Amino acid sequence: MAEMTLIEAIRQAMDEELARDADVFIVGEDVGARGGVFRATQGLIEKYGAERVFDSPLAELSIVGVGIGAALYGMRPVCEIQFADFIYPAFNQIVSEAAKMCYRSNGAWTVPMVIRAPYGGGIGGGLYHSQSVEAFFTHVPGLKVVIPSNPYDAKGLLKSAIRDPNPVLFLEPKKGYRLIRGEVPEEEYLVPLGPANVSRPGSDVSVFAYGMMHYYALQAAEMVASENIAVEVVDLRTLYPVDKETILQSVRKTGKALIVHEDNLTGGYGAEVAAIIASEAFTDLDAPVRRLCGPDVPGVPFSPPMQEWFLPNAEKIAEAIRQLDRF
Repeated sequence: MAEMTLIEAIRQAMDEELARDADVFIVGEDVGARGGVFRATQGLIEKYGAERVFDSPLAELSIVGVGIGAALYGMRPVCEIQFADFIYPAFNQIVSEAAKMCYRSNGAWTVPMVIRAPYGGGIGGGLYHSQSVEAFFTHVPGLKVVIPSNPYDAKGLLKSAIRDPNPVLFLEPKKGYRLIRGEVPEEEYLVPLGPANVSRPGSDVSVFAYGMMHYYALQAAEMVASENIAVEVVDLRTLYPVDKETILQSVRKTGKALIVHEDNLTGGYGAEVAAIIASEAFTDLDAPVRRLCGPDVPGVPFSPPMQEWFLPNAEKIAEAIRQLDRF
């Protein structure tokens, strides 16, 4: 086992997949000599050359469009969107082309591609470098949506995504790139797309989170443990398709559910998790399902105090757990 950061695990996954499969290539803005704005692809152009790790124009539509075309002919592109905030010009390509190709061709054509994008706030990026976009894309059958929260999962999930026969949107919590550390096996391994992970068992309250919020949820669970509140933390990991079974098993055990994400409250992904619980485990609940999310304002503010006001953190999650436990 080797300890590494989240960004190192992501880079290692791409490195290994480039070495394993000659059909894998990386395309995006500044992914070549510069190694990406966050250095996720640092050193890869030196190892694999400019024909497999290459810069694109500032045109997200084209980055994804090129990836779709290459994937249709058997290649396995990894398309980097520099910030998730910039993914919207490629929305039609992702939703109307990549996600629907297998279905509309009755399985004759598949689109084995990965679209990587750093998402979320907490780095002082303001409105245009802090957005959470997952809810837009979890509405799209044919597209898998994956968000890792730790280095082990990041590497294993990304390798699985690259090998998947259909498109995967791989969103990475950029605040955690160098903050979150963990052990990663030196030998080959994969983490399957789909199953959630119970990262901390408990009996009193279930907390459902992903990405950076999962990192904070674990901290919050530790904070309230001294108050005799046993929190079960579930890392959703794959948002679409959603792992209903793990969600329902956890709620049926604890009777209380807190869903945490940093995206806006209204229409956020937490609403889908809440709907699953309400429709299939209502009689198991001992308290209303609660969501702790970003407020309904247009974006994460640039001002540090306002950014803290917007984003959930360990202290806010711990207080929400306490309130729910008192029911």
